Amino acid sequence: MGWYILDLVPEHAIPKYRAKITALGCYTPPGLLTNQDLEQMVDTNNQWILERTGIAQRHIATPDVATSDMAVEAARIALEQRGIEAGELDAIVVCTVTPDMLFPATACLVQNRLGAKGAWGFDLVAACSGFIYGLTTAAHLVSAGSHKKVLVIGSDTMSRIIDYTDRSTCVLFGDGAGAMLIEPTEDGEVGFIDFVNEIDGSGGDYLKQPAGGSRMPATAETVKNRLHFVKQDGSQVFKYAVRKMFESSRELLQRNDVSCSRVAAFIPHQANRRIITAAADRLGLNCEKVIINIDQYGNTTAATIPLATRDAIQAGKLKKGDLVVFAAVGAGYTVGTNLWRWEF
Repeated sequence: MGWYILDLVPEHAIPKYRAKITALGCYTPPGLLTNQDLEQMVDTNNQWILERTGIAQRHIATPDVATSDMAVEAARIALEQRGIEAGELDAIVVCTVTPDMLFPATACLVQNRLGAKGAWGFDLVAACSGFIYGLTTAAHLVSAGSHKKVLVIGSDTMSRIIDYTDRSTCVLFGDGAGAMLIEPTEDGEVGFIDFVNEIDGSGGDYLKQPAGGSRMPATAETVKNRLHFVKQDGSQVFKYAVRKMFESSRELLQRNDVSCSRVAAFIPHQANRRIITAAADRLGLNCEKVIINIDQYGNTTAATIPLATRDAIQAGKLKKGDLVVFAAVGAGYTVGTNLWRWEF
């Protein structure tokens, strides 16, 4: 259970500490993979991809760029925007399903590259809900009073685990990274308000990377059978994502007595344009408030929320004082929603 908007709760119930987002940095590699490129690689076409997914292009990292490299670039942009040094960070949370390696944690690699001496951190694996889980975690670390500056990074190099002979999945994903800095609020600020997060492991078989873990270690057979790539039952994932993005967002708004008219921006995970519009329609949200940039980036997994937030700010759709809802559904299944008042 999270917290309610300050003007709806008695003063004695307001937490001593609250958390806000104070900086945002994003990075996408310059290389592009367009629908026209995919037409030359697999049996598909631009019109089909646009109609079914809403994607026109996606950014693809070069072979020498890994998840930690993009994470560091996004982190540096966020730190520069805030005007602080990496050494001031208390913790770093890297949300990813494509770590540089299983261990050490990508957070360790990022901490070292940034020079964030004294910070602790960890990798958080929640697939497409990862960044929202990271925000929830960081907000509670700050709200507990034990942390002053927590950097949440979503970074995924999805192109490394995509089968470019599978037309059902290779059209969906791209590479990118985004970072947000979480700090305590100042007088009169609200920041983090509430969250609804859940998991439903019964859907684990519908979206997964079968091989590479302890259940199915890498062998010549797993490589031959292309089991180290993303496998998806698109119909099952689509139906679940629409329903749960709607239900979790509705619960979050209802228990905080917030009407859709008060929400300035609805920033969903960018998995499929039809998923986003279906969930938004069920909520009764004005389409102008729904942030969609999947056409330019595809599904960058843990990076979609910060990338869409940056684009919302640049488009003038998210401003200081606005209420914003972040929502996502991912493999697992994982479900995450956050309600924040934007404070910068």
